[in-house]
Amino acid sequence: MWTRATKQGHHALSETRIISVIVIVQVTCAIFFLSDILLGIFGFRTQPLKWQTKELMEIGAALGLVLGGVLGSLAVRRSVRRQKHAEGQLRLASGAFMELLSERFQDWQLTPSERDVALFAIKGMSTQEIADLRNTSEGTVKAQTNAIYRKVGVTGRPQLLSLFIDDLMDDGLVATFQAESISAESDSNTSSGAISKAI
Repeated sequence: MWTRATKQGHHALSETRIISVIVIVQVTCAIFFLSDILLGIFGFRTQPLKWQTKELMEIGAALGLVLGGVLGSLAVRRSVRRQKHAEGQLRLASGAFMELLSERFQDWQLTPSERDVALFAIKGMSTQEIADLRNTSEGTVKAQTNAIYRKVGVTGRPQLLSLFIDDLMDDGLVATFQAESISAESDSNTSSGAISKAI
């Protein structure tokens, strides 16, 4: 684990150095061209620049722009990959949570109406909102909620929700997320290698 973190830090440092060099080249060339133009406009130049110097500065600026474009496209690719990875993790968590809900509702022997009320309660809806959704009175929803708490063995909504959070943390979901994160890290390292090769 420590080795992976060290490698990550090394790749991030290398990438930062490469980007810094490219930015320095671009800024230096930009300052040169601006100063050349301004000196020409205000007539402060005593002697013209050598054409070799000007050519070298133009080549440096062109290289800086090209490398900047390459790094920009690689950064966009990595950003899209990370977004897809995050969406995949969210789908995984959502699917695992719904599966866990179904299992617990069966274990607690909740009636279909109690399952609906429990689900809406876990989603954070108020008693009034649940009553409106189910076309029942608030008193009925409160009675069903109390029945749910009694069957589950909790005293309120926060404890009910914490049961599911604890179950998710104890399940293999954490291990799955860690495996996914390791995969994303290796993709990131591959991306860093691609930047180095491009340069």
